[in-house]
Amino acid sequence: MLWKENNKLCYRYDFENVVVETWGANALRVRAYKAPKLPEENWALTEPELSKAEISIDADKGVIKNGKITAKITASGRISFYNQNGKLLLEEYWRTRHTAMDAAREGAIKEFASALDVEGRELKPILGGDFTLSVRFESDPCEKIFGMGQYQHPYLNLKNCDLELAHRNSQASVPFALSNLGYGFLWNNPAIGRVSFGKNLTRWESFSTKWMDYWIVAGDTPAEIEEAYAKATGYVPLMPDYAMGFWQCKLRYQTQEELLEVAREHKKRGLPMSVIVADYFHWPNQGDWKFDKDYWPNLPEMVAELKELGIELMVSIWPTVEESSENYNEMLEKGYLISHERGERIALIDATFFDPTNPEAREFVWKTAKRNYYDHGVKIFWLDEAEPELRPYDFDLYRYHLGSNLQVGNLYPLHYAKTFYEGMKEEGQENIINLLRCAWAGSQKYGALVWSGDIDSSFESMRNQFAAGLNMGMAGIPWWTTDIGGFHGGNPDDLAFRECIIRWFQWATYCPVMRLHGFRDPIGKPLGTTGGGKKYSGAANEVWSYGDEAYEIFKAYIFKREEIRPYITGLMEEAHKKGTPPMRPLFYDFPDDEKAWDNDDAYMFGEKYLVAPVMHAGLREREVYLPEGAMWKEEFTGIIYGGGTTVNAQAPLEIMPVFVRQ
Repeated sequence: MLWKENNKLCYRYDFENVVVETWGANALRVRAYKAPKLPEENWALTEPELSKAEISIDADKGVIKNGKITAKITASGRISFYNQNGKLLLEEYWRTRHTAMDAAREGAIKEFASALDVEGRELKPILGGDFTLSVRFESDPCEKIFGMGQYQHPYLNLKNCDLELAHRNSQASVPFALSNLGYGFLWNNPAIGRVSFGKNLTRWESFSTKWMDYWIVAGDTPAEIEEAYAKATGYVPLMPDYAMGFWQCKLRYQTQEELLEVAREHKKRGLPMSVIVADYFHWPNQGDWKFDKDYWPNLPEMVAELKELGIELMVSIWPTVEESSENYNEMLEKGYLISHERGERIALIDATFFDPTNPEAREFVWKTAKRNYYDHGVKIFWLDEAEPELRPYDFDLYRYHLGSNLQVGNLYPLHYAKTFYEGMKEEGQENIINLLRCAWAGSQKYGALVWSGDIDSSFESMRNQFAAGLNMGMAGIPWWTTDIGGFHGGNPDDLAFRECIIRWFQWATYCPVMRLHGFRDPIGKPLGTTGGGKKYSGAANEVWSYGDEAYEIFKAYIFKREEIRPYITGLMEEAHKKGTPPMRPLFYDFPDDEKAWDNDDAYMFGEKYLVAPVMHAGLREREVYLPEGAMWKEEFTGIIYGGGTTVNAQAPLEIMPVFVRQ
């Protein structure tokens, strides 16, 4: 049964209801449910500007058109999407006798009667519970797919990849995919699941949910699609000026004086620094959310000295709460902690997590952090463990205020970011930015700067982060960074690691945020046995820690970052106003160049710079493809090349190839 209801095309068969409606320009939202009424949650989506749909219904099908996108539902329930030229963008995968009859009526030749009895949508009841969900689409084997967040693999094009729709340390599921066929697709469901962009079909799955919900937009260019998605899910704030410089961090400065000495040395050497970080376990207990005064005796004094040096202090926050915390009993009594379906209430390092999906818990944590940090001058936070890092990763073990982890678990980093963003905004702060280790669709509107987690310190890991950063941008997260040199390992005295961190440092100069961090070898000893002294630290991780040759290269690139800061300001304004990712694959700016769609080892930093990182040990030259439609000047040599060519760029250790669009 098909009918029209305002801007909605509706379909019903047996217990299933389907609603297709306009949701922003050139976009449609599609929901299917087996319940008495349409679900109300918008999840990642914001309320759209109203656009008038063109809807027609006949005996065989219903059609809804919104600008450049058209959806068609057949009498048997199959959904297909087309652009303004009638080109098929995406269609559900059905293999039943009913869909064969639909195809025959429309003159299609690729359909055939099938005894497989596979439907495109399957809300399969969980006995005594809700549903598992599978949504299947036809696959174009030549399609190229980008976005989806960050995964620890080197693949920029995600076609033929199988991805877990779940967060882990160094993995962020941001389920928006951009296709070279001319559409963008948001899986608007925070449940734990999987997606397979297979050669034979594309399949999205949620392991426990109440309904199907996705959003699809058509566009003539990647930029048009990306901008529509940003409008649908929210814009990143305007990045504050200080955040565009160099950030200094290590695991971990153990005392107030140690941190201040590093800041003083930077200024003594004339080296710019924008942010310095007080990392984790500076607190007496997890969940106290305050400094241990035995090691950090005077926070206001520290903040004041750093501000005199022109440096902002960023403070690490963990969402963990242990029984010894002064806040544990109250939070337990009031239901502010996540619950465990079985076993002890332990999720990480002898602690559980606070529940940011509970508005009262968000208010409690923010007020505590405000009293102990914000009111003393701390205006930027490192919201670590944002996935959160469940141990074990048994996703069915945990439950939140909004529901089971299986159904809503991917919302955790979004609500964690919201906790601090809304608190800081209420205090009148503008241009809010906080560092998080994870994100979901829409996190950007809460000032989330995402980094790629506790990764390995190697060239192989660097190549993984290269793909992760570009796909995060395509997934609608413009602010992204990584630990320069990786997190786990790396000895400052090791010549091989020095080469790796030099190449990483050069690349980071042309990333949205340039941040040095890492847990270097050898590991140091704890300072004490209680509070903030009981945790060990890593080796030195300052720019002067890697020898004279590396220091001079680091220094040159820090000043290069300062030189291009006015340009970066423009990129951040564009991200704020339109959702444009500062770093993006070559095809974003050159969509008509087929070779640009296949390039996975260079990128654009804004429309001006083509950046070609050196991501292999011992490499002192590398091939760089220069897209058609522009002339390119090599910064190192000053040579100008035509577009549509591959050049052999020189890359001595002190130089990363960068080409300037003329």
